[in-house]
Amino acid sequence: MKLETRGATMRFGGLTAVSDLNIGIEAGEIVGLIGPNGAGKTTAFNMITGVYAPTEGGIFLDGKAITGSKPHHITKAGIARTFQNIRLFPTMSVLENVLVGCAVRERPNWFASTLRLPGYRRRAKESRAFALELLEATGLASVADEPATSLPYGKQRRLEIARALATKPSVLLLDEPAAGMNPQESVELLEFIKRVRDRFDLTILLIEHHMQVVMGVCSRMYVLDYGVTIAAGTPDQIRKDPKVIEAYLGVE
Repeated sequence: MKLETRGATMRFGGLTAVSDLNIGIEAGEIVGLIGPNGAGKTTAFNMITGVYAPTEGGIFLDGKAITGSKPHHITKAGIARTFQNIRLFPTMSVLENVLVGCAVRERPNWFASTLRLPGYRRRAKESRAFALELLEATGLASVADEPATSLPYGKQRRLEIARALATKPSVLLLDEPAAGMNPQESVELLEFIKRVRDRFDLTILLIEHHMQVVMGVCSRMYVLDYGVTIAAGTPDQIRKDPKVIEAYLGVE
């Protein structure tokens, strides 16, 4: 199992945001995590990426426990994420934003960087080449020198994904990547996620409210409601599940 949560529970005082979450994702899968607003989806992401340490249960990457590890340690272990609200560095260019992601894999050396020693210059050159490769792969090479926040919304989403890819993850967590996109952009995103998965040999866990995207790209899905898993299965099984229909639409 590439990524797994076992009984992961997150409590804030008397509030249980996520209860007994058991997710298993095989390498190369694209799996969806869906549910109404407030269902606990982003809290689940925050547990996986080390923002929160689970109150109970465990998180495992390639069978090794990463429960309670710091976010930067989890990033180095191979898990990267994007955010529901885009978090680019507004004063940096498109290329510079991606280079920040590349820095995660580098060992800081103040002496070498200050004197610009040959080893430092070589690593900087390699990082720049890799960042440009990522921008090419995500369709952003032509705007590499533009300010990040000058891009249209859909391209800002792609830039955030490119920056996450710069950390060289094996698992990518996407938090509502289609949020704010028009229907055409959402369709394009669906194909883009598949291409990124294949090109970079990724396993992807996806939070998404846009049903056309999540049903079209995911092989399996988990559904949360009030922090509890109410369904798991293929998109066709989820679409017909009475509990899922009730959670989204309510009952008379």
